[in-house]
Amino acid sequence: VRAMPRKKAGGGSGKAGTGGPPPPLDDGEEDLGALGVPLDAVVKVWSVHSTPNYSLPWQRRRQERSSGSGFIIDLQRRVVITNAHCVEWHAQVKIQRRGSDTKHLAKVLSVGWECDLAVLTVEDDEFWEGLQAVQLSSKIPHLEDDVLCVGFPIGGDTISVTSGVISRIEVTPYTQASAELLGIQIDAAINSGNSGGPAFNRDGECVGVAFQSMGAEEAENIGYIIPTLVVTHFLNDLLKHGKYTGFPTLGVEIQTMENTTLREAYGMTPKQKGVLVGRVLPTASVAQVLKAGDVLLAFDGEQIGNDGAVRFRKHERVMYTWLVAQKFFGEQAKLTVLREGKQLELVVDSLAPETPLVPTHLFNKAKPGPSYFIVGGLVFTSLSEPFLESEYGAEWDHKAPVEMVKWATQEHAEASDQQLVVLTQVLAHELTMGYESLENLRLLSVGEEKVRNLKHAMDLIDACTEGFLRLGLQHSLQLILKANSLASATEEVLEKHGIPAAASSDLRSS
Repeated sequence: VRAMPRKKAGGGSGKAGTGGPPPPLDDGEEDLGALGVPLDAVVKVWSVHSTPNYSLPWQRRRQERSSGSGFIIDLQRRVVITNAHCVEWHAQVKIQRRGSDTKHLAKVLSVGWECDLAVLTVEDDEFWEGLQAVQLSSKIPHLEDDVLCVGFPIGGDTISVTSGVISRIEVTPYTQASAELLGIQIDAAINSGNSGGPAFNRDGECVGVAFQSMGAEEAENIGYIIPTLVVTHFLNDLLKHGKYTGFPTLGVEIQTMENTTLREAYGMTPKQKGVLVGRVLPTASVAQVLKAGDVLLAFDGEQIGNDGAVRFRKHERVMYTWLVAQKFFGEQAKLTVLREGKQLELVVDSLAPETPLVPTHLFNKAKPGPSYFIVGGLVFTSLSEPFLESEYGAEWDHKAPVEMVKWATQEHAEASDQQLVVLTQVLAHELTMGYESLENLRLLSVGEEKVRNLKHAMDLIDACTEGFLRLGLQHSLQLILKANSLASATEEVLEKHGIPAAASSDLRSS
């Protein structure tokens, strides 16, 4: 499954005039009323993206232009909704109404990366004249219900309307930030540029937001929309907390209990069903109450099946994680578990986000983007999935060093401030001669002290002003420099390589 980002914007393909008078315009209104959907509420979103260069974190990549779709959901608050990936790393966002030649500057109010949604507004009063808002459906549609996808996909500049039916409803991986939330599969074509456009039901209500599709090499005509339940959770989160906080997870690794002997070994009766907790993440909010070896029987009173699914509707089941995701951070949660043969009722006082050891994105920081610092030609940054993709390509999980893949896919942070610090490269300088081949290695220690995170590593190195600076790297490698030469060497390296600062702004200011 791939996100259907934006379609890359290109130049126009205007044809030269033939000299005669222009053909008469048709003054009649388009007969689209029969569709029963508010087409004028659907807008085109133009974005200019300035993406960080994770391999050279003091730089940005070349600007890219793209277009996507969006729609108006609240005229009073002046709210337009679109996909997060349509406005990621935006330098500028403009919105264009259907049938208008004017692009209005827009402001990004909030972005939900996990659910791939963003809220925009336009300050220009002229933009809002005569517009209508889309009504969000409060219900999840049923299988085989008709759906109408509206947007501005690749292949033309005008609005596009495609029809299909609801094929499947289940917990789906959202490719934007590797989250798993409820998703709706449809058989209407969703192409680049459709992202952020609404999907309507027969009553003209919006049942979802187009956001990703299955690649043509895997399957044909399989698209995915974000159901309105996820959209309203995102909007209610903004109203409740004043900002986007996210969708809760339990922070546990589970095993299904479909094997009879496995259930018997954990003392389950024939009527009891649940999943086995194999591991509890150290930074999870349930770490105080849940233990490895517990059998999770129910969440908030809703019974969990041996396959990890819960009842969704008659004849429909979804993964129990959707129950958790519908909660808000800061809320209480009740767990029913079987521990050593005894059924217990446990309470999590306040759900809180876990700390990822290797983040899937760097948007949630106070200053989004990669952090770095340079000392004597040594470039340090924190390990993240965008960094791995920058260094090893989209298939980094096959091409990156096996230790890095293991850290990213299997290991978890032990503390909320833990980061993996990586020596990415050694910039040429006489101080670092002989160390040039050291690159993309984890920094484990400075002197005798273990490194907790990037800021901690920088502070430890700055505190070493005389004698030798001893850096312990993975594979039992040592990198030793003279401490009193570091300051002058750093200045020379910055000037020689045209680097504006020895550290990113977030590390300088903290």
